[in-house]
Amino acid sequence: MAEVFGSRSLNDKKEGGLDKDGELKEAKRELEAWKAKFEKADDTKARLILDKLGEDDAKSKAQQEMNVCVKNQQKTQDEFNQSMKTVQDEIQKLTRYNQDLLGKLKRCQAELEAKKTESCKLQQKFKIYAQIPDTEVKFISQHKEPREEGDEDSQPIRGVFTISQRAAVLLQGGQALITFEEEKVARQILKIAKCSVSCENSSLDVKPRRITMDPAVKFEVHLDVSRKELKVSNVPDVMPEERMKDRLEISFSRPSRGGGEVEKVEYDKNTGTGRVTFLQPGVAERLVMRGRYNVELDAEVNVQVGPIYEYQLRRFQTFCGCPKRTILLDDIQDMVDEEDLQDHLEIHFQKPSNSGGEIESIKYIAKPKVLQAFFCESTEEKDDSL
Repeated sequence: MAEVFGSRSLNDKKEGGLDKDGELKEAKRELEAWKAKFEKADDTKARLILDKLGEDDAKSKAQQEMNVCVKNQQKTQDEFNQSMKTVQDEIQKLTRYNQDLLGKLKRCQAELEAKKTESCKLQQKFKIYAQIPDTEVKFISQHKEPREEGDEDSQPIRGVFTISQRAAVLLQGGQALITFEEEKVARQILKIAKCSVSCENSSLDVKPRRITMDPAVKFEVHLDVSRKELKVSNVPDVMPEERMKDRLEISFSRPSRGGGEVEKVEYDKNTGTGRVTFLQPGVAERLVMRGRYNVELDAEVNVQVGPIYEYQLRRFQTFCGCPKRTILLDDIQDMVDEEDLQDHLEIHFQKPSNSGGEIESIKYIAKPKVLQAFFCESTEEKDDSL
């Protein structure tokens, strides 16, 4: 039994030793596994630390860049604010300058309007424009000036014309003009503010007024017409200028066509006009009477010819005043026929009891007619044409 027990104890020890060896091996394997995990974790930790360091560097760099950007932004904002202030100051300066210019413009416009008004008044006072009708002129004598012997034919034809504008007044409808034979009658009537004229079964109130006439002018036109020079017009541009001069000289030198010996020729290609100067007087006068002349160019061309003249305005005078024997009757109501009303006015103002007198002429027009009355220096005359 002792052997048996001893044998069992030995076996138990062996079995116990085997179990410990197995546990030890298992423990070693676990230790190795944990070592591997630790190393892996350590590597991961090292890598994370490196990544953190890299991120910290990147963060620091980004922070620096952000600080630079903030500084640049602040600098840009300061520059923008400064520029904005400068621009606003410039805008205010330009606004003040613009206001000054507007004020100056308004003053200049006011001055311009004043000048225009003054100019219109002066033009109305001294205007010389007038429609001059075509008038036949009859020469009754020749005024001979002293000339050197042999020089009479070469002198230009001289003429002096006196242009005289007759003073006028515009007669509106409901007005009348009365010309008395004596000035004192007109003065007496003008002193009356309102005249009551009997007209059939009623009376008519009229207002005598002094006439203000438009300014009239008188001047002389001194005209000199050349006997040797001729103006040529409507010359076609078909050849060079020098060649055209030669053709004109040849054409106007033909006696068979009424021409004569040519002294010189002037020609303007741009306007198609020229001037021909003849050696002898009289040729230009004959051709001027024709008005047209045939010129040989590439083909025969009919050109226009006319006189060469110079004129001067002399002795310009303006006249402005009021007629002494003529008055204007205003605010006349059309109560009866125009001719009957004119007769009633004439009867009233002829009576000495009404401060009237002898009437030389009278003209009344009803509304809405208008006519122009003209006056001469000696007696007042009226032109009834509208």
